[in-house]
Amino acid sequence: MARVKGALATRKRRKKVLKLAKGYWGAKSKHFKMAKEAVMKSGNYAYIGRKQKKRDFRRLWITRISAGCKANDMNYSTFMNGLKKAGITLNRKMLSEIAIADPAGFTALVEKAKAAL
Repeated sequence: MARVKGALATRKRRKKVLKLAKGYWGAKSKHFKMAKEAVMKSGNYAYIGRKQKKRDFRRLWITRISAGCKANDMNYSTFMNGLKKAGITLNRKMLSEIAIADPAGFTALVEKAKAAL
């Protein structure tokens, strides 16, 4: 049986890593060993970033809702509690959009929340 050499698989693996490292600064985009480390690290950062993005958006929505509540003489936690008791199930993303785009509609929501308390 013929001997199988690993050159093809090795080249394929190295090309894949170097392709992922394209655009990196200095030797990180040229040398396989440095590129491999940089790609692994950037993969970890990307994974963490996907989780942080969700957190950051939630914080932004809460801040916007809180600002809308303060304009209507109410705080965020009381408003959310009032909405829950009133049976209004809008998520924070939609509430923040309403607070920005439709202040009159948001004021109506605040009044419903106050009535439910």
